Amino acid sequence: MPRLFTGLELPGDVGFALSLKRGGLHGARWIDPSNYHITLRYIGDVDHRTAHEIVYELGRLSIEEPFDITLSHLGVFGGKRPRALFAGVDPAPELMQLHDKQERVMQQLGLEPSGRKYAPHVTLARLHDTTPQDMAHHLEVSSAFYPLRFRVRQFVLYSARESIGGGPYLVEEAYPLAA
Repeated sequence: MPRLFTGLELPGDVGFALSLKRGGLHGARWIDPSNYHITLRYIGDVDHRTAHEIVYELGRLSIEEPFDITLSHLGVFGGKRPRALFAGVDPAPELMQLHDKQERVMQQLGLEPSGRKYAPHVTLARLHDTTPQDMAHHLEVSSAFYPLRFRVRQFVLYSARESIGGGPYLVEEAYPLAA
């Protein structure tokens, strides 16, 4: 059974710029820059028939044209128990529409709703035993975050091997946006 999700790949220069934020944080397991992405819709483990239906239906989505998105800040998920350091994405209307269209497709295929409010981001590190003080110090030292803007020209369907998160991810299909 493949474990699937849809997402956006990052250009190499954006991944490199984000990789410079690595290091100096107690309890961080840093994501390899080759696995940086923005998740659109986590699908999960599906049987092969459902996977083929997903590939087909995603190919039928009508997406207007390429669009720009901006990574604007560093943030942390988990509050008092930090669990992930991320680069936050400004929620461009086109990005949110793409997410919503994919959510509808997945539900039409019988998958459960995602259940979470969509918060687009790039995970930089998974955290274990990182204190809020460690996190605050790291964010203070890394506070010079210059926005990173890039053009989205396609979305992809990824598969993931069973792991504790963070990759490796394999692109199964790419779906160009109409130009």
